[in-house]
Amino acid sequence: MSRPAPSGPAPSVPSAPIGVVRVLTSDDPEAVGAHGRILERRFGYPTLSRCIPDQPHGIHDAATERLAEPKIVALARELADEGARTVIISCAADPALARTRTALPVPVIGAGSAAAAVALGLGTRVGVLGITDEAPPGIRAVLGPHFLGNLRPRDVRRTTDLLAPHGPEAVLAAATELVAAGADTLLLACTGLTTIGIRPLLEARLAVPVVDAVLAAGLMASYARSP
Repeated sequence: MSRPAPSGPAPSVPSAPIGVVRVLTSDDPEAVGAHGRILERRFGYPTLSRCIPDQPHGIHDAATERLAEPKIVALARELADEGARTVIISCAADPALARTRTALPVPVIGAGSAAAAVALGLGTRVGVLGITDEAPPGIRAVLGPHFLGNLRPRDVRRTTDLLAPHGPEAVLAAATELVAAGADTLLLACTGLTTIGIRPLLEARLAVPVVDAVLAAGLMASYARSP
């Protein structure tokens, strides 16, 4: 004799989080979780954020990237061990991306290459705004012939410089120059630009799509976790 189907809603199953690797060291939980909260509001999935140690200015050149790489791999492995079903490296330089993908059994997304992929869906002449004089190699590789050029805002050389009073105006000036040079899409090649919330201002002033690297990575993560 078959049993009747249970009535009422099925019990909820906790959703596995998206792991977020922050490459800017902070002992402030609010700061560490800032990008994760943005993704939770936008995409509705839970996140689990951690930051690598001993890099208070993040990654801003080849030396700091080399220093960060083994820390990123170790932290991403820790997040996966804690149940993250996808891991985002929240840095537009995509540091240690290949190494982390090899080390983990779950998808790993680099914010820079994700942003470049989204930018290709929005335009054909992509201007890149970042904190280095050259666009990150991963972004250049994805954009290919659609890369228009790269600009670093004046007096901005580290992600923490974006928090200074001159940061937003310097970003707007560089973005304006890229659009004047023919950019039909802007790519924010530093996740610190997510932290200062500059995207709405740029889109309102310049009337072109602006790709936020954290949101682009979150979009890819939402696809990776779909059935």
